[in-house]
Amino acid sequence: MRAHLVVVFLVVLGVSGHGAWGDVRSSAQEMGPTTKCMQDFPSATSPDPRATVIVCRLDNPRGLTLGPEGALYIAEAGRGGTGPCIVGLMTFCYGPSGAVSRLWHGTVERLLTGLPSLARFPDGFRATGPNDVAMLGRGTGHVTIGLENDPAFRDTQPEYSGLGRLVRFTPEGVWHFTADIAAYEAAHNPDGRIDFERCPGDPEPCPYLDSNPYGLLAVPGGPLVTDAGANALLRVAANGDLSVMGVFHSRGTDPPRASGALPPSDPLTDAVPTTVVKGPDGAYYVAELTGVPFVAGKANIYRVVAGEAPPVFLTSDACISGFKMIIDMDFDAQGNLYVLQHATGATGQGGPGVLIRVAPDMTKSDACSQYAHGVRTTVVTGLTRPTSVLAAPDGALYISNRGNTAEGGQVIRIQP
Repeated sequence: MRAHLVVVFLVVLGVSGHGAWGDVRSSAQEMGPTTKCMQDFPSATSPDPRATVIVCRLDNPRGLTLGPEGALYIAEAGRGGTGPCIVGLMTFCYGPSGAVSRLWHGTVERLLTGLPSLARFPDGFRATGPNDVAMLGRGTGHVTIGLENDPAFRDTQPEYSGLGRLVRFTPEGVWHFTADIAAYEAAHNPDGRIDFERCPGDPEPCPYLDSNPYGLLAVPGGPLVTDAGANALLRVAANGDLSVMGVFHSRGTDPPRASGALPPSDPLTDAVPTTVVKGPDGAYYVAELTGVPFVAGKANIYRVVAGEAPPVFLTSDACISGFKMIIDMDFDAQGNLYVLQHATGATGQGGPGVLIRVAPDMTKSDACSQYAHGVRTTVVTGLTRPTSVLAAPDGALYISNRGNTAEGGQVIRIQP
C-alpha cells in the first residue's frame, strides 16, 4: 500500500517569491508567519515552562535547519490553492503556496515562495509540498518537494510537474528545480515492488511506483535524499545524476516486510524512510516512519556507510530498533541522539507525538551497540503531529509542531 506522510517543513522568510510559478499568494499567505505567538504548548492553560513558541501561523511546517549565518530555516508544505483539484472523499487542490521561511535576529519572513503545494480544500490541511530544507554554505540551499503518488500522476495536470523534485535556492530567495527524484523512481523502482493488480497475467511484471522526496542532508559532492515512497536513500551528484545508497525493507523486497500487526490489519508494510543525518562516527543514519498500520516498536534506524556497495537493509540489519513512526532525528554536540516520533499508540497515529533522547553507552565497542544499549528518555511529550527536530549547538532543541495544519503550525524552542 502507499504510505502517506503528514509532514512538511519550511522556514518562513518573507522575501518576495521568485521561481517558476511567479509570486502568487493567497490572503492567508500575505498574513504569513509571526513571532508574536501565544505560549500554548502543550496547552494555553498548562504551558511547558521549558518551551517557547518562537514562530507561529506557519502553513504545514516541516523540516528545520540552521544556516551558516545562524538563522533558522523552516520548510512549509503550504496550503494548496484553488486548483486543479483531486475530488474524492476529500478534495485536495493545488496552489503555489509552498515556502521556506527564515527566523533571523527575532524577525521571521518568507524567503522562498511560490513552491508547489497540494492540500485539502479549502482549509489547507495535510499538505504535500516542501518537506525539508538543508544548506551547505551560504550559497547552496536545497528543498525536497513531496509527491506521495505514482510519478505518472504529474502528467495529469501541468501544474503538478513540480512535485517530486529537488529545488536549489540562493540566499536572495531565487530558486529553480534541479533533480527529478520521482523520475528516478519511475525509471528504476529501487525497492522492486510489483503491481499485481494493475497487470494481471502480463508476462512483463508492472512496477508499483510511488515517490515522495522527504528527508534531506547537505553534504559535499551533492545532497542525500530519502524517498519515502521509493523506500530508498539517494545521492544527488552536482550534475543532477542520482544513485542509490540504500534500499530499506518493504513489500517489494525479498522477503517482503511483515507489519507485525494482528489480523485483520495488513500483514505487510513498507519502510517509508523519512530522515537522514550524519552521526558522530561519520556514518549516515536513516530512520523510518513505517507504513500503515504503524505498529509501535517496529520503526528502526539504519547505519549507512558511504562508499560501500548499495545494500538492501532488512529489519534484521537495523542499527537501533524499537520506535514508532520516526519522522525526524538529530544528534547533539555531545553525541546524544534525539528521535522524534510523529505519534504514539499501539497502532495507528491517534496518540500525541514525543521526542526521545538516546544517550549512548560508551562502554560498548561500536556505534550501533552504543545507541542500541543506550539510555532512552522521553524529553518532550504532548506534541501534535510534529514533523522535525533540530539540536542546536547551544543545547536548545527546536521542534516543528502542528505539522499538518495551515496557518496553525508552529516552531517550539526547548531550552537546554
